[in-house]
Amino acid sequence: MAEDAAKPVELGLQAKVLTVSDGVVHGTRDDASGAALAARLTELGWDVVERAVTEDGVDAVAGTLSRMADRFHGLIVTTGGTGFGPRDRTPEGTRFVIDRDAPGLAEAMRLVSPLGRLSRAVAGTLDSTLILNTPGSTKGCVECFDAVADVVPHAVRLLVDNADPHPGGHGHHSDNRRGR
Repeated sequence: MAEDAAKPVELGLQAKVLTVSDGVVHGTRDDASGAALAARLTELGWDVVERAVTEDGVDAVAGTLSRMADRFHGLIVTTGGTGFGPRDRTPEGTRFVIDRDAPGLAEAMRLVSPLGRLSRAVAGTLDSTLILNTPGSTKGCVECFDAVADVVPHAVRLLVDNADPHPGGHGHHSDNRRGR
């Protein structure tokens, strides 16, 4: 099954990466995890259209996610702020803006390693954007994303297809007559 996760996604799916780190914002740390996530997404066939950095904290994370998701149809992966540190508030900022929770994705990411049990990361949707929180470590953020990389393209396509403003679109979930 690990081979499936490495299979590139279809062209046309867009992604953004948000690094949540006071140190990166203030120039005292390099954005190694953001770079690693962007590289992995690109390797898997995602079109990474934006990389952003914000400081830790609920308001900063919520505001940046709202801006990044505005009129965007795709995936936003955050890195950082998911642990137990006093300023680690990425999950709270994410919960503030998401419409719907996607607990299965967050749970799958937590199962990737023993340290995953310490992650408070969440996943959910904001309009037609899927948001995933990953840890701030370079290894951890890529491992967590890889844990769900096989199903995320399908989830994003469902969000994008269902956001089509044209009635009678050709999305494969438009027929509600199943079993009748």
